[in-house]
Amino acid sequence: MNIQHKYSILLILFFALSFSIGARAQSEAEIFTAKKAVYLEVGGSSGRYAVNYSKIFHQKDKLKLNASAGFSMWRNQLNDFKTIWLPVIPIEVSALYGKSNHHLELGLGFTSYLSRTLEINSETFEFNDKVVFGSLIPLRIGYRYQKPEGGFFFRIGYTPFFNVPVGEGKSWSFYPYWAGVSFGKSF
Repeated sequence: MNIQHKYSILLILFFALSFSIGARAQSEAEIFTAKKAVYLEVGGSSGRYAVNYSKIFHQKDKLKLNASAGFSMWRNQLNDFKTIWLPVIPIEVSALYGKSNHHLELGLGFTSYLSRTLEINSETFEFNDKVVFGSLIPLRIGYRYQKPEGGFFFRIGYTPFFNVPVGEGKSWSFYPYWAGVSFGKSF
């Protein structure tokens, strides 16, 4: 390789590096003034659906940390065709990575719920209708659209979850096929 080619390559590398450094310096993340959001989630960490409140509690450059809590009622019906509504409370902490409206969202949560089960009395062989506690640990990998100044809020994510073994004779189980979508408003 002759000297002229070496200088050409060095000159191209110098310009490429100077453009990338200049571009990086101009793309600073915007400060979020709208740190709170209220939204409806279908699927996701809530299981079926939930109304949620979230707040960004830390932000530095492109990274933001967010906590959310929600509430839902699940319809539960057993063989006697009696329907009851039982509460569900999803809680989640997530990290948002992005510089303006578009973010990668990674999160971990805990969803507690009540459900009904039929239990057989071993002495009388009668069925007892019983309300039991259950819980899930959802994970989140998704996309989040949220403007720094507030307004329309949207997110979509892949949310597999672990079913926590609460009670005797149960074991951990993993459900890899679950997703969720959320719409709401940030302020």
